[in-house]
Amino acid sequence: MTYTQIGILAVAIALVADLVVFRTKLVLRKGFWLPYAIIVCFQLLTNGVLTGFMIVRYSGSAIIGGNHPSGTPPFIGDGRIAYAPIEDLLFGFAMILGVLVLWIWWGKRGVQRTPIAGPPPKWWPTTGPLRRRPD
Repeated sequence: MTYTQIGILAVAIALVADLVVFRTKLVLRKGFWLPYAIIVCFQLLTNGVLTGFMIVRYSGSAIIGGNHPSGTPPFIGDGRIAYAPIEDLLFGFAMILGVLVLWIWWGKRGVQRTPIAGPPPKWWPTTGPLRRRPD
């Protein structure tokens, strides 16, 4: 599979999880899209730095666009935005949506409603560098 196909599959899985499996319906809420737009700005900034300085490179045969053997890929164009392939936006969307869907779904079920703080549990080592401190 190409990077493009995997990115589209990741988005499809995240959308099915949101709308059908967990029924959180985040993509239907206005409150999802504004924070997501902020996240995309930072994603583009990070991707631009990593790809623009050639820290991360992509095979032209696996993405939309092509190889750029002469050096740095274009900032915009040839299937890229901020030097990074458009497919990175697909993966970013799928990752953020997936994490938020699980966060909301677990939160509605009361997973760790109260924060865990205080002394270490009884099974924690009593000697050595990880020993419990006296109360």
